[in-house]
Order: sequence, then structure tokens, then C-alpha cells
Amino acid sequence: MSETIFSKIIRKEIPADIVYEDDLCLAFKDVNPQAPTHVLIIPKKPIPKLAEATDEDQALLGHLLLKAREIAASLGLGDAYRIAINNGEQAGQTIFHLHLHLLAGRPFSWPPG
Repeated sequence: MSETIFSKIIRKEIPADIVYEDDLCLAFKDVNPQAPTHVLIIPKKPIPKLAEATDEDQALLGHLLLKAREIAASLGLGDAYRIAINNGEQAGQTIFHLHLHLLAGRPFSWPPG
């Protein structure tokens, strides 16, 4: 996987407003928020996109989702939030390091986009 801005954030080479970190993942506020609360949750393992995750990544993917729930709770979001993953350029992925968007603080409609 090529170098991304997320790789630099993981290595603390560039600043980020970090809200959570453990051995497997890092969560920080999006610099271009699409909602009043917009946190990105990224694995420290470099996976370009969800379509490139393997069976070996199953536990890591579950970890990311459960941490999203915990981060939402720590931010006082209750059960009013959205989790999104954009997979590939046509789906809106702009940084090719797998990441979850945790969005809250405004009404969301369906279908999205």
C-alpha cells in the first residue's frame, strides 16, 4: 500500500485531534467534517479499502466497529449516529487507507448521498 496521510497520522508525523487510540486503531476528528460530529476510525494495519481486507482481518474489522460504538458513547451520542465506509473511488473514497466515518449531530436521510 502506498503512503497516505493516515500513515503519517498513525506515526504522529502530522497532528490530528485524536479521540481514541489503542494497539490496533486510531480515531480522530475529520478536518473537513460533514456533520457536527465527524470522527474517522482507522486501523493501524495498512488496508487500502474494505474490498482488500482478508479473512485474517476479520477480528480487526470487528474491533473497529465495536470501537466506533465505544467512541460514540464516549462522545455522548447515544444511539443517534451513522457509521459509513466508502469503498473505492466511485463510492467516494479519497484516501486509500480503510476508514470508518462516525457521523452525528444532524438528521440523516435515506438513501445517503
